[in-house]
Parts: sequence; C-alpha cells; structure tokens
Amino acid sequence: MNAGQKSARRIAASNGPISRDTVCFSCLHRLTHPSRRNASTAAALAETPSAPTQQPRHPNPPVTTAKAPRKAYQLLASPVLSRPPLLTRDLTSFEKAYYLYQKRLNERLALPFTRYFYYKKGTPGDAEWKRKIKVRETPARDIGVYAAYGDEGWNDEVLVGDRTAERESVVEALVRDAEGKAIIDEEVVGDENKNGLAVAGDAKTGEGQRRDLTKVEVERPVERVTEADRANDMRSLSRKMDRTLYLLVKNREGRWRFPQDRVYGRENLHQAAERILVQGFGIDMNTWIVGNHPIGHHQMNYTSGGAPAPRLAKITPNRLVSTSRDRAEYEQEEYGEKVFFMKGRMMTGQADIAKNEYGDSEFRWLVKEEVEEVVTGGYWKSVKDILAER
Repeated sequence: MNAGQKSARRIAASNGPISRDTVCFSCLHRLTHPSRRNASTAAALAETPSAPTQQPRHPNPPVTTAKAPRKAYQLLASPVLSRPPLLTRDLTSFEKAYYLYQKRLNERLALPFTRYFYYKKGTPGDAEWKRKIKVRETPARDIGVYAAYGDEGWNDEVLVGDRTAERESVVEALVRDAEGKAIIDEEVVGDENKNGLAVAGDAKTGEGQRRDLTKVEVERPVERVTEADRANDMRSLSRKMDRTLYLLVKNREGRWRFPQDRVYGRENLHQAAERILVQGFGIDMNTWIVGNHPIGHHQMNYTSGGAPAPRLAKITPNRLVSTSRDRAEYEQEEYGEKVFFMKGRMMTGQADIAKNEYGDSEFRWLVKEEVEEVVTGGYWKSVKDILAER
C-alpha cells in the first residue's frame, strides 16, 4: 500500500469528509464502493452449517413409445455425368469489335522494326513483303485493309455491319495470306495468258511477281458445327462442342432423369455412383466421379389423390455389392424417394444402353436448356442450380 492510499484510509477512519478535494478519484472510488469478498471469506461462509432444505423429488418422466415406425424413404444415388466443353464459346458482337479495335490500336501505336530487319533487300522475301503490304497497308494480316500510319489511321473503329471481325473473315484472310494471295481480291497485272499464273502488284516497281497459285493449298480450320449438330443427333458426344453435355436416361416409367439406383448395403454414395454407371452403360466408358459429397438432392413423396400413398418395395441384394448379401431379400414400406446427385466427368467412350440393367430404354446427351424441356418441373427445380450454363 503506497502513501496516498494510507492517507485516504486515515481520512476515512477519522470520519472526515471524503470528496475530490481530499482524495484522488481512484481512492474515492475504492472507499465508496466496497470490494467483493475474497475467496477465503466466501469459503468460510460456505462452511457455515445451515438448516437442510428438502429438495422436492420429481418423478421420472413418463416413458413414451412411438405409435408407428419412422417413415422409410428409398435412398438413391444419381451420377450427374457431364462432358465438358471442347471448344471456346463464340465471341459476342461487342467482344469481336473490341478485339479488332485493340489490334488496330496496337498496330497504330506500336513502333515496328524496319522490314530490312527481317528481309534482306532484293531477296524474294522482300519482294513478297512489298507485294502484300501494298494491298493490306499494314503488317497485320487479320485486321482488314487499314493504314495504321496514314491520314485515316485514327479511324480504327468497326462500323455497323462490318464483317472484318467475324471469324469467317479472319480465317479467310489468314488462309489467303498463307497461300500467297492478297487478303482481298485484286486485279491481275500483266498478260492474261499465264497458264494458271497470276501477277499482283505494280510490275514497274518490281512488286509484280509470278506465282503459281494453283499448287498452293492450305488446310482450313475444322468447322465448329459438326455433322451431329446438323443431324441433331442427341446421342452423339460430338454435338454442342462449346457447351457442357449431360447424360440423361428414360426410365421404365417413361420419365427422363439422370441415371440412378438404390444404395445397397454399406456402400457410400461415391461407390454407388460408380456402380450405377457400370451396370447402366457397360464398361466401355472411362468416367470419373469427382468427389465423395453430393452436389444436390431431390425428394419425391409417393401420393395418390393428394394423400400419402406408401409403396411396398421388395429389396434384393445387388450382385456387385458384397455387403448387401449379408441380408436376405426383404420387404419395406417406403413413403418416397431421396435422390443424392454425385458429380461425374466423361473422359472417353460412349454409353451402351443395351447393357442397361435398370430397364432404361433410351439415353441422350443434353445441354442445360434441353434438360429443362424433358424433365418434370419438380425435378428441374432440384437440378437447375447444379448444371453449368455453358
């Protein structure tokens, strides 16, 4: 205890006035607010005997029994097997115009090397360069006829209806350049009778070069639209190459849904999803179940006329699940289905519905919008958020 605290206690013991003028705020607070009992005081008070109090005795709560067994549901696993996009999506009109504008802007602002850095003067390469640059006016081959350093260099925006940024126009320009042609058609200079030989450019300046255009062939890119797209073959994996396809089947009741089956024995959802693909479509598919946790679920209650209508199901062991053979065939009253969706990827192969063991009669590879058209409304509400937009 310091000197200040001793003085404050002496003032308090002498019954003198206690105020801010005689003691500090800390001592005033300590003296006017008695401290709590310490642990020893509390322990002494606890040891003081007191009259025993009679605690009321509560009888044990009554034992209640269930009036009926818990409702049983059919537990199903359903692999959502998808084929990811193999091509990038088509660009929007804004993106096409934006990228063409950026290319022309780069052509105008970038400081290019002199052509003699790449071609020695008087060589065939230098003559070919001069022939092409006169037509397209810029080193770039896919931005149209554009004079980046001319008086109209500022006019690099794409006008409405211009097809320079379209994929077909870009491919055509690149192929023509690879074949030795100009990016646009130009008039033949020189004799007309060249036996398949054409001359482009100004012959007086040495830019007219004789080229055999009938022997130069450049392979064009493969089309983005396949034969399966043209035939609308929904069983083919070669359709909608820029979209995600999902495998759906038509069950014995005629409803379209993802493949599904009951979970047997002590198998988990991952194991059940792998088994369903084998028993449903054979072993000719190389698939991958991504994780051990479901990505969604769907519940359907059995009803009749709006009232619950449980069904008596006969459950038999599955030949591929060893733990299901621990119990013989039995019957169970089920009030509905609870389906858990497992994410899967299609790597190689194709589905073979002829080997299906679940009674499914047909399969299709569909994009998200097509899935909505064939499934029921309640089923779509459960799966729409787990399907990719593209």
